[in-house]
Amino acid sequence: MAKYSRLEVAAVMKETGMVPLFYHADIELGKKVLEACYKGGARLMEFTARGDFAFEVFSELNKYALRELPGMIMGVGSITDAAAASMFMQMGANFIVTPSLREDIALVCNRRKVLWSPGCGSLTEINRAEELGCEIIKLFPGSTYGPGFVKAIKGPQPWTSIMPTGGVSTDEGNLKGWFDAGVTCVGMGSQLIGKEVLANKDFDGLTKTVKDTLALIKSIKSVES
Repeated sequence: MAKYSRLEVAAVMKETGMVPLFYHADIELGKKVLEACYKGGARLMEFTARGDFAFEVFSELNKYALRELPGMIMGVGSITDAAAASMFMQMGANFIVTPSLREDIALVCNRRKVLWSPGCGSLTEINRAEELGCEIIKLFPGSTYGPGFVKAIKGPQPWTSIMPTGGVSTDEGNLKGWFDAGVTCVGMGSQLIGKEVLANKDFDGLTKTVKDTLALIKSIKSVES
């Protein structure tokens, strides 16, 4: 069962401004990545469940986070049906992220008051997701739409909270473009936790990257406010 309610998760997403995305079949490597991100100040992690037996890996990582990393909120991404969402929620997933808008997933998540963030690519999809109780919309793929799309949506709908995934990097200009457009937070995968980091097991470097990126986001947001 989730430890954090959807409103608590949404508040941390808004406060920190970044959700790291990560998947690897190696549980011990996953623990090191989790710890490095946590040391860097991240308090959210989206485990992108794309591999065989991913549920077993997530279960162990979530147990580790609960035991060793107080305040670390674990969620699951790449979920495509309600059955998978239910299974991961039974393992303690605190939020569910989907590549597309799925109403069956909305129902099972809402029943448990678990935050779900569906991938949307049109104003119609965004409106339907919000009618279904979505707190934070996932703009996916972000690289296809860009900050201009977010700014256009926020004009008539300033209440809409958006998290782009894909097309987001640690570069200052990139982050400034997204946050200036009005995003609530960003999802960042390979641009943050790259293949070289994993191959070289450069966990200290990852900690520094996470810390620097969170500080940059905080600086950008403070200027805006």
